[in-house]
Amino acid sequence: MSDTTETTPGWLSSDELEMTRARMPILYVESVPVRVDDSGEVTSVGLLLRIGPDGTVSRTLVSGRVLHHERVRDALLRHLEKDLGPVALPRIPASLQPFTVAEYFPTHGVTPYHDPRQHAVSLAYIVPVTGDCRPRQDALDLVWFSPQEALSEAVQSEMPGGHGVLLRQALAHAGCVS
Repeated sequence: MSDTTETTPGWLSSDELEMTRARMPILYVESVPVRVDDSGEVTSVGLLLRIGPDGTVSRTLVSGRVLHHERVRDALLRHLEKDLGPVALPRIPASLQPFTVAEYFPTHGVTPYHDPRQHAVSLAYIVPVTGDCRPRQDALDLVWFSPQEALSEAVQSEMPGGHGVLLRQALAHAGCVS
């Protein structure tokens, strides 16, 4: 999950966000960017390469907080544009029903999802993108993997905090797991 603070009105300062994280769950959206063929089958999955605050390199999904008074659809678009660039051309699903709801806890083992900073609830979506994706902000790169490569032990081991579990669930939901 992103740790940068936005300057958009209605957002919290760093201190306010830290205090809020300590007291209540924060709502996030997460997107699994995919390329699909003409029949709608997933041909590749885009994973961001990031460097964490501790200097570790990991692969992650597009994710971020939902702002106060922001629609989920708008939050999805904002984070996809922020992470993939303004011409990624995401196709937000017609139905805003997520493929899963991931609950991140600061305590290991409560769920497969872990975020040491907070208790967060994340609505997770598979989002086809058709345009030119160029990572922005704190992402180093965006790498496209076949569904089989994305499910490999090598790639899964690079996805901390439960993002590997979330990716497996997305690919299973899309019919890519046999």
